Amino acid sequence: MSDRTEQRGDTAGAGSLPGRVPLRPPANPVSRKAIVMWLLDGLFWSVLLVGGAFLLSGWIGDGRWSWLPEWLADGVGWLPALTAVLVVPAALAEPFWRYAVHRWELSGDVVYARSGWIDRQWTFVPVSRIQTVDKKQGTLERVLGLATVEIRTASHAGSSTIKGLDYGVAAALAERLAQRAEELRDDAT
Repeated sequence: MSDRTEQRGDTAGAGSLPGRVPLRPPANPVSRKAIVMWLLDGLFWSVLLVGGAFLLSGWIGDGRWSWLPEWLADGVGWLPALTAVLVVPAALAEPFWRYAVHRWELSGDVVYARSGWIDRQWTFVPVSRIQTVDKKQGTLERVLGLATVEIRTASHAGSSTIKGLDYGVAAALAERLAQRAEELRDDAT
């Protein structure tokens, strides 16, 4: 088998394997309210990190750390500001980046999801392999009217989680997946 891409006259596109459809983004975005959820989550952790840096700098600055180099002990007051400069912009940009990446689709008998914001993960779960479908809501999700659908197979690698869905969409998706998986199991026996 060759790793080369055949040049064909059809619209399969460069970079696709011969006879294969090129990988495309799933059709459905998550809810726009997921941006708020990810933003609040990122800001929460940013406040904790900056607060921790402030406490650490105060603790080091008390002089109990005489074994530290003088330049480090004198400059430790900049630690909270440096932490804020590094963490807060990432916490503000991450939700928009995640929203642009996170997508899902139920296509035929396959659930297709893409997630991540630094690393990308594409997951294809055959509906016939689904063992359980769970719909869950964390506290923040409940306040925003969002939910997460967890799709589990016998293999951990085949499982998928779709976060940031509107509650109604998540409920309908979970119900449809459970119903379709049951139909396919009945057909196989």
